[in-house]
Amino acid sequence: MLRPVTLFTGQWADLPLHELAPLVKKMGYDGVELACWGDHFDIDRALAESDYITKKWALLQQHGLSCNAISMHLVGQAVCDRIDERHQAILSKDIWGNGDPEGVRQRAAEKMKVSAQAARKFFDAKPGRGAKEDFPAVVNGFTGSSIWHALYAFPPTNQDYLQKGFNDFAARWLPILDVFEQSNVNFALEVHPTEIAFDIASAKRAILSVKGHRRFGFNYDPSHLGYQGVDYVKFIREFSDRIYHAHMKDVWWGHGDGTVGVFGGHTDFTDSRRYWDFRSLGHGDIKFEDVIVALNDIGYQGPLSVEWEDGRMDRVHGATEACEFVRKLNFKPNQAAFDAAFARK
Repeated sequence: MLRPVTLFTGQWADLPLHELAPLVKKMGYDGVELACWGDHFDIDRALAESDYITKKWALLQQHGLSCNAISMHLVGQAVCDRIDERHQAILSKDIWGNGDPEGVRQRAAEKMKVSAQAARKFFDAKPGRGAKEDFPAVVNGFTGSSIWHALYAFPPTNQDYLQKGFNDFAARWLPILDVFEQSNVNFALEVHPTEIAFDIASAKRAILSVKGHRRFGFNYDPSHLGYQGVDYVKFIREFSDRIYHAHMKDVWWGHGDGTVGVFGGHTDFTDSRRYWDFRSLGHGDIKFEDVIVALNDIGYQGPLSVEWEDGRMDRVHGATEACEFVRKLNFKPNQAAFDAAFARK
């Protein structure tokens, strides 16, 4: 069975799900990765209201769509971050509270625990779900980081200082991951600048920090690795047992005019001076065939979830084209040696 091609709804949260769902189907997708903002999926309502989940599945089924993951990027970001006014714009009032940074972090952590419980309830109610689901329940998201501001080591920054950040991550996330374990749900960090893990080295260190907790893995997304110079195919092979979900998103780099570097130069996306920018699939520099081959090699059977971002293109045109692009690459691995027919009996 080919992997389902899904659309991450995070960039479409301005549309209510009852409007987005038929559009998703029209654009050619098999399902959605539901963002836990807008009205797409509310974890509190999922636990509190007896018919919330039933109605959510009914809406998806009405349009021939399924779902394999929910996403808590905005809340997860606040668990470890140095909180400032930017976070207020992405957090609900109950998490923001009075804005006291430590209070925000603690409330965000508690909400992440709730997300595991809500995900379990949601996926247990999946129509047609057998005794053994074919893909584990997943909550994708961010972790935030108390040491991202120290990315460039000046004032002089030693490893003891950085280790405090990883220790802070472990102290805040281990209790969350334990709830994920109790709920039989995987947490998939989207390795990304501003998170505790943003490349291969920091991802390895993050795993060590949480003592290899089996519920801590990754939502693979090559777009956040390529422009940094990180080998995004090697990432798949390095963490073959922890790729819990996969985003398909493209990026280009080396396309600016030489005035803006990798750190972005405090410019906005689509500024023509920028060294890198997100692009619709097939319009950037990610070698997606190499990605698919590596995912096949490690036996990944989960969704290929299009996270569509391209400030230069109409999103319906781009997301439709992106779905077609992924389908062409979504080939099954070979089940026999290609030269077996030459063997003599």
